[in-house]
Amino acid sequence: APRAVPCPDGQSECPDNATCCVTASGAWGCCPMPQASCCADKVHCCPHATVCDLAHGRCLSPAGDVPLGTPFPAWKRQPPAPVALHHVLCPDGRSACPDGATCCQLPSARYGCCPLQNVRGGPFPPPGGGRPLSRPGEGTPALTVPLSPARDVKCDEETSCPDGSTCCRLSSGAWGCCPLEEAVCCPDHVHCCPQGYTCDPEGSSCLQEGGHRRPWLQKTPPALARGGDVKCDEETSCPDGSTCCRLSLGTWGCCP
Repeated sequence: APRAVPCPDGQSECPDNATCCVTASGAWGCCPMPQASCCADKVHCCPHATVCDLAHGRCLSPAGDVPLGTPFPAWKRQPPAPVALHHVLCPDGRSACPDGATCCQLPSARYGCCPLQNVRGGPFPPPGGGRPLSRPGEGTPALTVPLSPARDVKCDEETSCPDGSTCCRLSSGAWGCCPLEEAVCCPDHVHCCPQGYTCDPEGSSCLQEGGHRRPWLQKTPPALARGGDVKCDEETSCPDGSTCCRLSLGTWGCCP
């Protein structure tokens, strides 16, 4: 999942390894250093454990002085994404039913969806008598869906990145994909680095403690999620063109 540093206003956030600082306009900005010192002029910032020397434009520390840094604008926090709806794959490998339902083979040999888990015997009475679990025609037709790539990384409700990548904000505020797992998103909103490295804009590379460098990577556009689904609640949806119906168990079903 993407990592971000929330700012005290509860509405703005900065990328991982950055620090929220109030700017001269009163808005929040991001100092591209972890646990940084925000300078009193509300324009500059300094690395952790250093002191702002605005008169000389330096950050002071016993280990040596460095130039003042400049924050960049923070972005607005995104609302949390709802829990993704899971599907139960039917034995034909092409049909699927909503989570909480079971695939039942209909008399037509097609698969339908029964609102019970671990149903035995399909739509006919179970062995030994008793009430039928689902009579012919009662199971709703299963949804034939293209299977999504395994374990897509969700950025928000509408965008996702491939498995093994990391969601990073672009300069436009939209999501991009860094082709590394648990990557570090660089403050320039264009590049990213592997976990355990820091972004070094001056060297256009990723820097590891000890001086080891490697080229930084560029983010790619994310994939858009499928649209058109009918939302039943925050966790459940039905295919486009169908209607959400309450089942006897209290769960949602899909009426054609």
